[in-house]
Amino acid sequence: MNTSSTKAPLDAHADDVSQLTHYLEDKLGCSQIVLHKERRWRPVWRAAMMRNGKHTEMLLKGNRTWLTHPYPLEYEMLMQRTLHENGIPIPAVLGMCPGPKTIVMEWVRGGRDPGLIAEAIENRSVMTDDRWQASLRYMEILADMHRIPPEKFVAVGAKLPTGDEEIALGNFERFHAMTGQINITDPFIEFFSRWLRRNYPNGRNSISFLTGDCGQFLSDGPEVTCILDVEIGHLGDPMRDLACFRGRHPIENMGDVPALFLHYEKAIGVPLDYDALAFQTVAFLYEAYYGPLFGMHDTGRGGDWVESVFQVSVIARRAMEALAEIIGLELDVLILPEQPEATPYEDLALGKLIADLERLPESDSLQGWQRNILASVPHYLRNRGHYRQWCEQADIAETATLTGKQINNLTEADRNLTDFIKTAGPEQDAALTRLFHRRFLRHCLIIAGPDPSPDHIALAVMEPILNRRPAQDSTV
Repeated sequence: MNTSSTKAPLDAHADDVSQLTHYLEDKLGCSQIVLHKERRWRPVWRAAMMRNGKHTEMLLKGNRTWLTHPYPLEYEMLMQRTLHENGIPIPAVLGMCPGPKTIVMEWVRGGRDPGLIAEAIENRSVMTDDRWQASLRYMEILADMHRIPPEKFVAVGAKLPTGDEEIALGNFERFHAMTGQINITDPFIEFFSRWLRRNYPNGRNSISFLTGDCGQFLSDGPEVTCILDVEIGHLGDPMRDLACFRGRHPIENMGDVPALFLHYEKAIGVPLDYDALAFQTVAFLYEAYYGPLFGMHDTGRGGDWVESVFQVSVIARRAMEALAEIIGLELDVLILPEQPEATPYEDLALGKLIADLERLPESDSLQGWQRNILASVPHYLRNRGHYRQWCEQADIAETATLTGKQINNLTEADRNLTDFIKTAGPEQDAALTRLFHRRFLRHCLIIAGPDPSPDHIALAVMEPILNRRPAQDSTV
């Protein structure tokens, strides 16, 4: 074997630490550097060091470990720097390490709610009085950001959308194009891409820089210390940011969302367009489906496969709930079968794998949370195995009923459903919305498990927004 080109997986961790340490020493004059890897989708490091004779902390953000969005890391750095230069509280960019490619930025104090569904299930977020005051302030900061002239972002690489369709769907189309790059698609993508292109709003001429993943901010008491993560920031309809904020709740407890939107409306000085907001909620959730779907197919280093499964199921189901509100559809309620399927041999094998994974010693290269991510895969497979036939047989039967074709397996069901969608018109939107909602709801029920609490995160529904418009809104 040629060992010069083959490294043990754990050596990559040491290489990253070495290269990042050398960059901080050589380019930023740091010493006594200690790096701690955080539990995030992407490589994120908290760095402690001495610089100019003082103890200093920095945050280091690297590239995602798989193709998950269409924007390069340099783009994120330039958008973040532009926001900082225009008075938005966001960490100052201090540099970029060329390998592993990583943005180096100042460390900002403050806490935030869980950013991963699995993490939110483990530790439910709460809305304290201080966090509520910070959320109101965040809405004011969002309004300030939306007022920055778009040309400032165009000057550093953002694309200025033109026309109704590009304003509404420019970001979506960039995400959708990735399916061709990596040859991953499914019938759900076929349905929602067609629905979005048929139903985008007209006459929305307001263009702003959008966070892309609205609602991520640090707070310390009632103070917003900084906003976070503009890696998919872009120019588009400001209703898209509010839609994203709405889409996070209540997986992350964002508080009284309609009240926050009214606070934003007062800060921006322009009435909200609730129909555009409802459309953009669907569009945001559809876009959010791509990254974890691609993550499920990735076999590279790092990542969180079970988190991808959770996000695909929860996001897609909530997208159907947001769409059902627009078209006025009442969706179905399902429950798990009372008797799980017996899988004794699989349970024994997966139980052994779980036990061995959980015995792996912790180290700098394999922290406890990383070991738990590995163990979460057999945990999930064992639980899913107890409901596999129920789930797949229902998918096949419902698809056969809708398409009118005899179907023998799930692969055939997906193929026939995709073909059906390609020729279906708007008259099939309700039936397809109901079918996909039932499909993904079954997956969410498996995630939640038998006898879940009524407020289990995996089953959190989209709260309506169209019936929360102010009474003076003449479009009601």
